[in-house]
Amino acid sequence: VDRERARRESPYGDTVAHGFLTLAQLSRFFAQAIDVQDAAMSVNYGLNRVRFPAPVISGLKIRARFRLKSMRDVVGGVEALLVAAIEGEQMEKPVCVAEWVVRFYVRSQTKAKERTA
Repeated sequence: VDRERARRESPYGDTVAHGFLTLAQLSRFFAQAIDVQDAAMSVNYGLNRVRFPAPVISGLKIRARFRLKSMRDVVGGVEALLVAAIEGEQMEKPVCVAEWVVRFYVRSQTKAKERTA
């Protein structure tokens, strides 16, 4: 947080965002990028692999790209394995790459009918 000190002593030449702060942006980016239909609830089920290949230097604009790696049925819904890459503007390497497991649950037809009755 000490910008002057970071400019003097940091190998990056400025302050940087913590990797976990960058990782925490995944759900916000996902909500902006993808509209999941018919899901009553989504659950962050976990991460299989996370890497931070490059720093997020203060002021850097970031964005995310998502790729569906696999999907499987689970009780009450589906489990998606997403490969997420957070990229920094004009950076050669991504700043974060993660395999993210998300479960999407659907409301059962019986419960949906009970609630509307």
